[in-house]
Amino acid sequence: MSPETLAQTSPTIAPVPVPTSEFDRAEFDRYVMSTYARFPLTLARGAGCRVWDTDGREYLDFVAGIATCTLGHAHPVMVEAVHQQIQTLHHVSNLYYTPQQGELAQWLVEHSCADRAFFCNSGAEANEGAIKLARKYAHTVLGIQSPIIITAHASFHGRTLATITATGQPKYQKNFDPLMPGFYYVPYNDLTAIESAIALLDSNEPQVAAIMLEALQGEGGVRPGDQSYFQRIREICTEKGILLILDEVQVGMGRTGQYWGYENLGIEPDIFTSAKGLGGGIPIGALLCKSFCDVFQPGDHASTFGGNPFACAVGLAVCRTLEESRLLENVQQRGEQLRAGLRSIAERYPHQVAEVRGWGLINGLVLNADAEITSSQVVGAAIEAGVLLVPAGLKVVRFVPPLIVSAAEIDQALAAVEKAFAVLSK
Repeated sequence: MSPETLAQTSPTIAPVPVPTSEFDRAEFDRYVMSTYARFPLTLARGAGCRVWDTDGREYLDFVAGIATCTLGHAHPVMVEAVHQQIQTLHHVSNLYYTPQQGELAQWLVEHSCADRAFFCNSGAEANEGAIKLARKYAHTVLGIQSPIIITAHASFHGRTLATITATGQPKYQKNFDPLMPGFYYVPYNDLTAIESAIALLDSNEPQVAAIMLEALQGEGGVRPGDQSYFQRIREICTEKGILLILDEVQVGMGRTGQYWGYENLGIEPDIFTSAKGLGGGIPIGALLCKSFCDVFQPGDHASTFGGNPFACAVGLAVCRTLEESRLLENVQQRGEQLRAGLRSIAERYPHQVAEVRGWGLINGLVLNADAEITSSQVVGAAIEAGVLLVPAGLKVVRFVPPLIVSAAEIDQALAAVEKAFAVLSK
């Protein structure tokens, strides 16, 4: 199937407007904790790369559940996988073998550098598992009593206590102290800084057990990793016996135009994590590693829901569609088209836009630091123009559409963004 016809694989489903009287946002806020700054938009349904609100208004979805809805909404492959699996066996826990979990693990191993997989429910859980695996490896193999994991400033690894500690952004850590010990932060893409950190931390005795980085920082502003930086880190880790962990939660599963973000860097990690796009919107996460650092034993780690037949059946359907429909080729072509269009907008609004950066279909429109507008304002104006976008910090607008997005839909989104900037520039 050619990329030009990929959009035809998305279902065309007529929206069914839901009367606004049936949904009361005030009542919602009365019962739901205020942990999200939500845009004043109530979505009712979706099909392909489009969603409809409760008034029946249509939007292009270039958020995709924050880089999660790999095949868009209501894709026939996912609908069929859900329908078939829910009728047979959806959950039995990991007390028993289930074929779907083994098949998904096999696909992931055969399409990556990993040898083993552990399944959980989210990216945070996958990263938590990676941290635990690195710590056990440090104790049992490296003989390190107080292991330290180096992570990057502006990183994002999750919302559990360990993963917000790994996250090098104080705003996510505020009021949640005391944080977990055993983490040290360095600037991203700064080789001198990481070499100095290792020398400092290991000056008396080895303490650095692992280096945990994103191949591309998503929440940190859509910052791609520098290839020479990562290749030297790979060399250092190999020389010193340090584990290299890559957080692929946002950039994995074809998002960058390769199956995995690390493929853009010319390296292989020892451990990497996946979630978001792995289930196409159905919650699932995975911790993957090479056999030499697979030190978990029965009882070391577990997840009641992790790897259940339902989530794995859907994940396997997403993986096979990603491969069989040649979606990587579509991601590469549509990504180039999107970046070219965004650069044209940047040229027309030089006082507002500083640059465009990204890989495949994860791209950031970077606003000038001294521009009066913020990323949230751009997102708000884009919603009015009919396209959903998501901020990646105060000054970066993130574009992460479903991987099935068509050329026509890219053009439509670019026209909406152009309209949003025209409104904001008045």
